[in-house]
Amino acid sequence: MQKKDPFEKPLLYLVILEFAISVAALSVGRFTGNRYFDGVGVGLIIAWVTGAIAYGITKRGKSYWQRHEA
Repeated sequence: MQKKDPFEKPLLYLVILEFAISVAALSVGRFTGNRYFDGVGVGLIIAWVTGAIAYGITKRGKSYWQRHEA
């Protein structure tokens, strides 16, 4: 039986929070014409995508290398 990860839900909430903040920063940047907020929004989108990929991999279970160890 696989033990449930206590950090699973907080990680999901952080991924959703990163997405919401990136959308807000991009919206502020576009509406005000402020390039700083555009950059912050793009950086947060990169962080969001990276976090979503990492969450998806950890949600799937063991990694490829753990399953195929010699």
